[in-house]
Amino acid sequence: MIEKKSYSYFIGGILTCFFGAICFSTKAIFVKLAYRETHVDPVSLLALRMIFSLPFFVVSAWWSSAKSENIRFTRKQWLAVAGIGCLGYYISSLLDFLGLQYVTAGIERLILFVYPTLVLLMSAFILKVKIKPIQWLAVLITYVGLMIAFWGEVKVDNESEGFYLGVILIFICAITYAIYIVGSGRLIPTIGAAKFNSYAMSFAALAVVLHFFFVNDNSLFYLDRQVYIYSFLMAIIGTVIPSYLVAIGIKRVGSDNAAIIGSVGPVSTIVQASFFLQEPIHLLQLAGTAFILCGVLMISKK
Repeated sequence: MIEKKSYSYFIGGILTCFFGAICFSTKAIFVKLAYRETHVDPVSLLALRMIFSLPFFVVSAWWSSAKSENIRFTRKQWLAVAGIGCLGYYISSLLDFLGLQYVTAGIERLILFVYPTLVLLMSAFILKVKIKPIQWLAVLITYVGLMIAFWGEVKVDNESEGFYLGVILIFICAITYAIYIVGSGRLIPTIGAAKFNSYAMSFAALAVVLHFFFVNDNSLFYLDRQVYIYSFLMAIIGTVIPSYLVAIGIKRVGSDNAAIIGSVGPVSTIVQASFFLQEPIHLLQLAGTAFILCGVLMISKK
């Protein structure tokens, strides 16, 4: 009976991570739909996404802090959570939304998905973690795949204005998100995943809203109806729900297994982009995706 319960608990964790990864992959689809069907700017769209998300994270942060076993943050931890949260979900998201103006949802997800290799490299050069030969091979395979997919995208859509700018912005986004992962990995063991996620996202949401009011003269109250619909769906389906699904999944199956299951993300984005955005799926993109998945899985399994 115990084994059956343990098995169902593990399978439930796998399904939770799977649906979390698919929900996360919808974010780029909603952004591209908003750009295609409205005239919204990236900062306004990002601000609406975080405004719709903020109440959920504030309530979750309050709930986690109200528990009897809660341990209060030190001043240093407050600063660390705020800084890392803003880097991971303010700076990274802003770069991502800016880059999605110029590249397809499929290529965006493939570029972002190299972040585990960046985490590995940062761990080696900053934290002095030794990288094994098999891990160097995984990094090489990942970037070969990225170059194949990149070349395929250039051949298919070589007249897209700002394509290279978009690629650079998305790659910098991957770098900042990798820094977020490295930093959060040092905080979560002492703070807890759910509490860290709630507070980090809350700080990031506040930073996004402040950014909007400082740099944007537009009003958030008189936009096209589709903007609010896509922003709300992006906040709920592509932000709030998956962030907690993945946290629950990691608790059940472990971070290594969750990372492997998360590899469905780029494939999910490519399929959704083809269905909802009519983005073409070409052979070089599929070949590059296979290389990237292979390299990332090698690193994630480690």
